[in-house]
Amino acid sequence: MTALVKNIIGVKPASAATETGSPDSVVKFLTVDEESAGQRLDNFLFRHLKGVPKTHVYRIIRSGEVRVNKGRAQAETRIESGDVLRLPPVRVSARTEENASKPAPARQFPVLLEDDALLAIDKPAGVAVHGGSGVSFGVIEQLRTARPMAKFLELVHRLDRDTSGILLVAKKRSALTALQAQFRERETGKTYLALVEGTWPANKKVLDAPLAKYLLPGKDGTPDTGERRVRVVAKDHPDAMRAVTLVRVLARFTLPGDRTPVSLLAVTIKTGRTHQIRVHLASAGHAIAGDDKYGTSDRQRALTKLGLRRMFLHAWRLQFTHPASGERVSLQTDLPPELQALMPPLALEALAQHLTPTLDK
Repeated sequence: MTALVKNIIGVKPASAATETGSPDSVVKFLTVDEESAGQRLDNFLFRHLKGVPKTHVYRIIRSGEVRVNKGRAQAETRIESGDVLRLPPVRVSARTEENASKPAPARQFPVLLEDDALLAIDKPAGVAVHGGSGVSFGVIEQLRTARPMAKFLELVHRLDRDTSGILLVAKKRSALTALQAQFRERETGKTYLALVEGTWPANKKVLDAPLAKYLLPGKDGTPDTGERRVRVVAKDHPDAMRAVTLVRVLARFTLPGDRTPVSLLAVTIKTGRTHQIRVHLASAGHAIAGDDKYGTSDRQRALTKLGLRRMFLHAWRLQFTHPASGERVSLQTDLPPELQALMPPLALEALAQHLTPTLDK
């Protein structure tokens, strides 16, 4: 093993690994330890390839440059203790590397539930859940800095940067594994509040359309090198992933000072695909108000003038089985003030009729 090998938290060098070349051209072979077992491959790489854009991480996974036990793997592959990962050379600019090495500023978030096993917080919009893709840090890094005595803090699931609401953090490895299994096996209940453009039809209650990820062209026009997006595809598409979304209309109205009808929806997802709600609703002709990726720019400007400066999507309710007690837990968090302020009294009254969550039977 040469002096070029870098120690990375959560992994140990494989005994038979060798590396050659300059620091910019090093191939790393890493053995997963018990603390990292059970993580998704992409999440593991996000944490350990500091300063490398997410789009590049997904690209090296998809191209097969990242290997797990000498075989190709998917982004959602769960790594296990003893797995040997091959990581290709990655280049990081000096500025990016310097920023990635800086500790995240400490920040606490409103706590909805906390015990020895887990922490549930109310994440504000505009904060990423973790660093990457040009973001130096996110919720998890800020929590770790704010809680230096915590031995273990890991994200159970993710929310988009512009989505507010309930976010679970595990405080024990056993809790992380158990909770992620519930999300994977669709044993959780996840309901969001979404304000969408137009009048949502009452009979449109189930959206069952496969989704696939793709990359936009890069800034230089190079295909498949830009920002990641998601779209509805045919069932026989090679990258199709089944996605099921349930929709219930809570209210239909117009925003003060606007003539365009909007609908307030309670949206429950049965699968947890990237951008699932945003893409399903937009593909149905009713984009989420304020969505800068799947909405229209003209409407974005009009909504900004009305005071909506973020996407109107809020992780409202979450149900899960407590990993320690085995009891069913039901959490709910109110719409943040900036979204409540946009709503006319009629819409707030309609929402108030649905404020008491009930446990799944």
